[in-house]
Amino acid sequence: MTDEQAPATNAIPAVPSLEDGMNFHTRKWVRPEDLNANGTLFGGSLLRWIDDEAVVYAMIQLGNQRIVTKYISEINFRSSAVQGDIIEIGLKATHFGRTSITMSCRVRNIITSEPILTIDTIVFVGLDEFGRPKPHGFTDVTFDRDRFPEGLRNPGR
Repeated sequence: MTDEQAPATNAIPAVPSLEDGMNFHTRKWVRPEDLNANGTLFGGSLLRWIDDEAVVYAMIQLGNQRIVTKYISEINFRSSAVQGDIIEIGLKATHFGRTSITMSCRVRNIITSEPILTIDTIVFVGLDEFGRPKPHGFTDVTFDRDRFPEGLRNPGR
C-alpha cells in the first residue's frame, strides 16, 4: 500500500513512558482542590500523593502494613500541572536494606508529556508490633501480592 492508499488515522501520539524503568505506576487527575493560588498543582498535594503511593508499594514489597517514611531526598520540581491534567507517578525500588526499602520517584504530566518532579531517594522502614524496625528478609522486587502474611489477606477480618 502506498502513502496515498493508506487510510488516514486519528491516532493519538504515544506519550513517552516514565524513564528509568519505573515498576509501579499510578495516575491522578488534577482537580480544583489540588490547585494553589496560581492555579497550578499545589506541591503539597503532589507530595502527599507520592507518599501515599510509595508507602503502599513499600507495604507490598516488604509484606508489612507497619511502614514509616524515614527519609526523602531533594525534591526537584521541573514543571507543573493545571486543573484537568492527568499525572503519572512512577516508583522504582532501588535497594533493600535489612529493615528498609529505598526507592526513586518520577512524576510526569500525561497531557503535556512534561516531567513534573524527580526524587532520587525515598526510604521506608518496616516496623514490628512495638514500633521497632523489623527485618524483612527480602532482596528483590516482587510483582506478586503474596508477601502479605495470611492474616492480613483474610477477607473476613
